[in-house]
Amino acid sequence: MATYTGNQGIIKIGTNAVAEVKTFSLNTHAETVEDTAKGDDWRTYKPTFKSWDGALECQWDDTDTTGQLACAEGAEVTVDLYPGGEGAPRRHFTGSAIITERTIESPEGDIVPHSITFQGSGALTEENLS
Repeated sequence: MATYTGNQGIIKIGTNAVAEVKTFSLNTHAETVEDTAKGDDWRTYKPTFKSWDGALECQWDDTDTTGQLACAEGAEVTVDLYPGGEGAPRRHFTGSAIITERTIESPEGDIVPHSITFQGSGALTEENLS
C-alpha cells in the first residue's frame, strides 16, 4: 500500500501550478432521497446528485499571476489536484470550478495567508497518472 506525505501535493489552475501552497482540500458529496415504502422495517435511500468543492491555502504571492491571481472570485477555472504529487502511479483529480471566495489577511509578525475556496461545476474526473 502506498502512502504519501502532504508536501508532495500540487494544485494547478489550468496548466499552471499555484505558488506557495500550504494546504488544499477536496470534498466530494452524494445527495440521497428516501425510498422507504409501507411494510419496510428499515428506511432505505437512493443516491441522486453528486457535487464537489474544495479550498486552498497559500502564502500570498502577488507575482503568481497564473496561479493565485487567476483565482479571482467568480472566475471559472480548471482545477487539477495531485495529492501525492505528479509522479506515477498516483491519483489525479480534475474538473471545472468557480472561485467562490478569497481571503487575504495581514497578521502581525507572520506570513500573509491567502485562502481560496471553489465550487465544482460538473463532473470531477479521477484517474491514475501513468
